[in-house]
Amino acid sequence: MSLIGNLFSSSIGRKFLMAVTGLLLVGFVIGHLIGNLQIFSHPDKINGYADFLQSLGPLLWIARIGLLVAVAIHIWAAVVLTVENQKARGVQRYGVKKWIRASVASRYMRLTGFVVLGFILYHLAHFTFGFTSKADFKANLPEYTMTENFHVLGFPAVEKGSHVHDVYSMVFLGFRQPVVALFYILAIGLLTVHLLHGFQSAFQTFGWRNASWASVLRAVAVLFCIAYFLGNIAMPGAILTGILKPAAGTYAAQHAAVRTSATVSLPSR
Repeated sequence: MSLIGNLFSSSIGRKFLMAVTGLLLVGFVIGHLIGNLQIFSHPDKINGYADFLQSLGPLLWIARIGLLVAVAIHIWAAVVLTVENQKARGVQRYGVKKWIRASVASRYMRLTGFVVLGFILYHLAHFTFGFTSKADFKANLPEYTMTENFHVLGFPAVEKGSHVHDVYSMVFLGFRQPVVALFYILAIGLLTVHLLHGFQSAFQTFGWRNASWASVLRAVAVLFCIAYFLGNIAMPGAILTGILKPAAGTYAAQHAAVRTSATVSLPSR
């Protein structure tokens, strides 16, 4: 049997596929976080970043399809391994004892995984395709005019004066909605729990987890997950609480001014 066949047909191969695809997805969520944190900078940053990604054209779609394939393989391997483990254990008391000893992250690994999948689909519908709002997103947003050049690795990628999608305002308007912001924070929390157990499982699959390194690797994984969680909730938290104000001159700032004016002008009863 070929190497590829062994990866998909054996338990060890499926664990390896889960670990590799998991690490690929970790790389994606780190890049996604770095991109999102640009909301705390000038609108040129996140708008230029988004326009640069869109300019990649076919390469961007290849990356998207690759990520979807990685997600599909990751979920498939997880489901198959879970079914195999359940069949191997049967209904013996051993399974109960093992569940009691397991960490919270490992107990709810499948649950958090499916919730995170639902969140990813909603997040794409909300911010990438604009399916969840007809008033504030995508085509209804006025274009943003770049005030400075946007550089990637020191090279100009988006020129000053270019008209680009106003992703900055789209993010602000999205996270100003309490339901959206709170759901995002909840989903990020579940993703963090999923990552915590996933890191340790990957370490074990690759043979990096042993008696000498177990405590150090766990500490690194915990610190990474805490930093990831705090970094992600900073954006919706700052916008929802009003700590972060939209930059002057953006559509988000104009929209906020209109809402404030409408609220102030309401007659008292």
